[in-house]
Amino acid sequence: MRLLHLIKNTKCIILFSKKHIVLFFLLVSGFVFAQDFEFTAALSKNVLGVNQRFKIEFSINKNGADNFKAPDFSNFKVVAGPSSSVSQSWVNGKSSYSQSYIYILEPKVVGKFTISPAQIEYKGKIIHANAVTINVSEKVAIPKNPNDPNYIAQENIHLVAFVSNSSPYVGESVFVEYRLYFSKKVGFSSPQFGENPKYEGFWNQEIPIKNNQEKNGDFNGKTYRYYTIKKTVLIPQKSGKLYVNPMAMDMAVSVPTGRYDFFGNAQTRRISAHYASNKRLIRVKPLPIEGKPVDFTGAVGNYNLDVSASKISLKANESTQIQVKITGEGNLKLFEIPKLVVPAELEVYTPENKQKVRTTLRGLKGNITDSYSIVPEYKGKYKIPVLNFSYFNPKDKQYHSLTSKELIIEVTEGKELPSTTNDETSQKQFVKNTGGNFRFIRTQTEFISGNTFEFYNSKWYYGLLSLFLLTIPVGVFIGRKRKKMMGDIAGNKKRAADKLARKYLSEAKKQINNKEAFYIALEKALHNFLKAKLSIETSDISQEKIGELLKKHQASDQTIVQLNEVLDACNFGRYTPTTNLKMQGVYKKASGVLSKINSEIKAYKNA
Repeated sequence: MRLLHLIKNTKCIILFSKKHIVLFFLLVSGFVFAQDFEFTAALSKNVLGVNQRFKIEFSINKNGADNFKAPDFSNFKVVAGPSSSVSQSWVNGKSSYSQSYIYILEPKVVGKFTISPAQIEYKGKIIHANAVTINVSEKVAIPKNPNDPNYIAQENIHLVAFVSNSSPYVGESVFVEYRLYFSKKVGFSSPQFGENPKYEGFWNQEIPIKNNQEKNGDFNGKTYRYYTIKKTVLIPQKSGKLYVNPMAMDMAVSVPTGRYDFFGNAQTRRISAHYASNKRLIRVKPLPIEGKPVDFTGAVGNYNLDVSASKISLKANESTQIQVKITGEGNLKLFEIPKLVVPAELEVYTPENKQKVRTTLRGLKGNITDSYSIVPEYKGKYKIPVLNFSYFNPKDKQYHSLTSKELIIEVTEGKELPSTTNDETSQKQFVKNTGGNFRFIRTQTEFISGNTFEFYNSKWYYGLLSLFLLTIPVGVFIGRKRKKMMGDIAGNKKRAADKLARKYLSEAKKQINNKEAFYIALEKALHNFLKAKLSIETSDISQEKIGELLKKHQASDQTIVQLNEVLDACNFGRYTPTTNLKMQGVYKKASGVLSKINSEIKAYKNA
């Protein structure tokens, strides 16, 4: 018994030891992995004013990491980034590697904030960086150094919002124009606009800018050159204080350093600068109560009323078209036009609404028409009652009432309109029984089945059974093929990127009439195509890196230049005036250069 007890205890010790050995190795391997790969976050400063900027840098020490995901920056404005930098060196036979993801941020509000950890994928595992804390105080005084590049950039470039009328009536059209003023001392490129301004309380419509050219203009008593960035028509929907929120943009600015090179050319320094237009207050006046017509429906502007019929003499069951048209300029589309009333003896159909309206700086201009189809049933003369329409004209600050002409529709042929209803005119008729009209229903059937075919043991039976058995090896083959494809991670990434490239290229073609959507889709198509063909990750996509990889794949210099031109067109196209013809040219050029890259890379791989 003692021996048996001793053996049992020995087994327990052995099992207990094995469990601890496994646990020990797991802990040691995790510790070694943690020591091997580092992912850290660092701030350039953790105490600053709300009007200052800071840098946050996420660094890794091993190659092979991918799918970087930034933390939530909701309390901060991203001024620049993410920008990526990679460095690798060999010292005394040992290699070192470092890759960084860098953002320039600007706080939105005062307070103490903790920036949550960023994450990245390394060898199939999700690694998190450390969280960082920053204290944001009230605005601090920043000395104005005339040699400070940021001061020079802010003094020589201004984003300004102009409003045509700061005290309109409700429904009166005004427009806001955003201008970018700049002096010849500085240069700028790569403009990136923030979200479109929100016009709360306004109906708004953007006006396309055609033939946008550089012009001369004065701002704050100084002469600048300027571009018109955006024009928008605003129609206030309520009275009181309404605000036009600022428009923001970031750009690269080249400022002079005061030094010159060997050939006497001025040297410049390129910095990232942020600009925002002024917030504009608009005091909207309510429409006057005195003199307001009873039938007023909110029309503001200057209008005409016209009621006409395609023909006023017709036969019964023929149709005529009666049009009610409002023509003019103002807040068209934002009020109801008068409804046509016709006698009960005429059949009228739901009107067809047609709008021919264009947007101008003075508001909406054109006409709105309701077209009624009228069909008479009885002959006679029918009077179409007049229509009344009222509007407010902000120029003379008065209400105006319009009245249409009276229409008489004459029906020359057709049934007489019945004056009274007489029961004697509609006599009832009884159904006569001839003796053969109705027969008894049979209670028994004598149906004989005409289908004598038996499926079991037939040729069809064995044929379908054989076909089913043949599908088994086919299914096994397809399953293995699919499993092999699923295991090819790199190949799947290439195929997915190639599929997305075709999808976005097709989307860009559909959006040629929509500038922003077109350039976004085209840029996505280019990035996914390059990812598929060059095996490059999104974080590494830059024009310099792409150029190097294309040269390795023996792409021609002309192809690389054309690709850079298309990429530049995508970067600038969303923020500069353009035309449908120009976008068609960019699309055609992009399709051509992608085709060239594809053929040149294929020739390189087959060589």
